[in-house]
Amino acid sequence: MNIKMIIYMLGRISFLEAILLVLPLSCALIYKENTILAFLITIGIALGLGAVCSLVGRTKDKAIFAREGFVIVALAWILMSAIGALPFYISREIPHYYDAFFETVSGFTTTGASILTDVEAMSKGLLFWRSFSHWIGGMGVLVLVIAIIPTETGRTIHIMRAEMPGPIVDKLVPKVKSTAKILYLIYIVLTAVQVILLVVGGMPFFESLIHTFGTAGTGGFGVKADSIGGYSPYLQWVIAIFMLIFGINFNLYYLVLIKKVNSALKSEELWWYISIVVVSAGIITANIYPIYKGFGESVRHAVFQVATIISTTGFATVDFNLWPTLSKTILFVLMFIGACAGATAGGLKISRVVVLFKTIRANLRHMLHPRSVDSISFEGKRLDKETCNNVTSYFAIYFISFTIMFLLISFEKFDLETNISAVAACFNNIGPGLAGVGPASNYSAYSPFSKMVLSYAMLLGRLEILPMILLFSPSVWLRRKAKKK
Repeated sequence: MNIKMIIYMLGRISFLEAILLVLPLSCALIYKENTILAFLITIGIALGLGAVCSLVGRTKDKAIFAREGFVIVALAWILMSAIGALPFYISREIPHYYDAFFETVSGFTTTGASILTDVEAMSKGLLFWRSFSHWIGGMGVLVLVIAIIPTETGRTIHIMRAEMPGPIVDKLVPKVKSTAKILYLIYIVLTAVQVILLVVGGMPFFESLIHTFGTAGTGGFGVKADSIGGYSPYLQWVIAIFMLIFGINFNLYYLVLIKKVNSALKSEELWWYISIVVVSAGIITANIYPIYKGFGESVRHAVFQVATIISTTGFATVDFNLWPTLSKTILFVLMFIGACAGATAGGLKISRVVVLFKTIRANLRHMLHPRSVDSISFEGKRLDKETCNNVTSYFAIYFISFTIMFLLISFEKFDLETNISAVAACFNNIGPGLAGVGPASNYSAYSPFSKMVLSYAMLLGRLEILPMILLFSPSVWLRRKAKKK
């Protein structure tokens, strides 16, 4: 384990966060708010910590292997959240640090779960930082580091694979740094387009930025207690469409950029994604039609809520907790499925779900016809046994982790529906759940212990489980490499 390199990378993360904090500081300065000092103190702490880590971690050995990649990613996200919580706590707009940490983890992991009971009373600088953390965490903290900070090692693919959501992460181009830049270029362009469309629709520029950060990172933090419910149908449709857009694998956008549109349209995961959205929205529209004024309004609310749940964003136009059981059940199932691999969304990912069902079908066929040999293919490629086993193992670890976290918060006073949906919403990085943690509620009533459990659930879900589990594995830290590669 190259511990010095890990410390060195954490120093760079701390420096990067100090730079990023300049934007919300600028916002506080523009609006002449009293949170300026809180941001300045936090920036000073981040710079100081970065300087110490850079000195302590100085080493000639720049190697980063798989183990280092997992550890760097896990520690980086914890560090970013720990520092990012300071402005909320120092300003006293969130009096308890554990609440500030929960809110910040929710921001960076693009979950959108909140402990705030009056979001409209928060200062604009902190509202900006709260939602900007979605945008930072959406594509990945370490991917941003790889894109903008020079790295001496050529093995940063291990960091990228440990951080990017989805079962498989490959380079779009030969160099990892170039891949990171391409991903962020696409991300920035889509972000800019959405801001423009929202402003054109009459949304104030500040609110357009906030809601675009939440949409792009599929996070869901906003500036109003009713989320998106108070905005016009046009603005709701724009946000709904972009939530779905950011739920698509960014590799497909790259294929479109290099004029390989046909290859992008052949994506099996993309068509499963579209099919699930259309079918779910259609059923919910029919189910909630008697509640609303007409077909158009029913379609809008159905599409929006399906988009916000499957993309794990967490915005809302209505309190879907009041919908019929069928509609709530569909949304609850979509919480687990999530969107596409390689997107900014959370959840299990459609690719994993499809591969799992294909694996089950192949095994059933083999039981009926023992001599038959069934190959499993996905995206036009034959999958080897290792890939299928990895997907199956992921599901097993996922549900074991889910069960443990559910048991850990089961002592709370809430009912079964509230607790199980709270874990589902945090683990899958969605934000609002059902019952006591529905769109019209929040997580403030949970105990400090449960908030830490749910914070861990958010990190576990965003980082695809393994980095956060391996971080606490003694073998990762104690075992030495037999030889350098």
